[in-house]
Amino acid sequence: MVFDTAAGAASPAEDARILVGSWSENATAEIQMILVDTSVWIEVFRKKKPLDLEAWISFDDVVSCLPVVQEVLQGIRDDRAFEIAESAMFSLPHATDPLGREVYDDAVRLYRRARKQGLTVRSSVDCLIAACALRLRAEVLHRDRDYAHLAKVSDLKVQSL
Repeated sequence: MVFDTAAGAASPAEDARILVGSWSENATAEIQMILVDTSVWIEVFRKKKPLDLEAWISFDDVVSCLPVVQEVLQGIRDDRAFEIAESAMFSLPHATDPLGREVYDDAVRLYRRARKQGLTVRSSVDCLIAACALRLRAEVLHRDRDYAHLAKVSDLKVQSL
């Protein structure tokens, strides 16, 4: 599924990247989107030896979601660093805003499916992030073992750094 977007986008690819509006059943699977997980953003925003994300992926393909933004921002202690990170995070296209019950239901099903297969998912927020990615058909870029478990029980596409 992709979003119905604001009128006036230059192309279907740009249309899908705007990610504003409501869900539609018009799938555009050829568009590659990468939902960057909190575990990667933490390394991007760290003071010593920050990760150069652009060496790994194109920012043109990056999307985020509010659970990732919350996790990233709540962990930043320094006020100036918080302002920089907040500006950067909200400059990205955001998926599934606002989050509806369907996304939470999907996250619950992912968690339960993993547990039934004997896989422990440590973070329910990771299930929510994975549910957002699945709805977008986006790949999750991460450094977190939960996503490998979630990929085993769903169609989630993942790439670990």
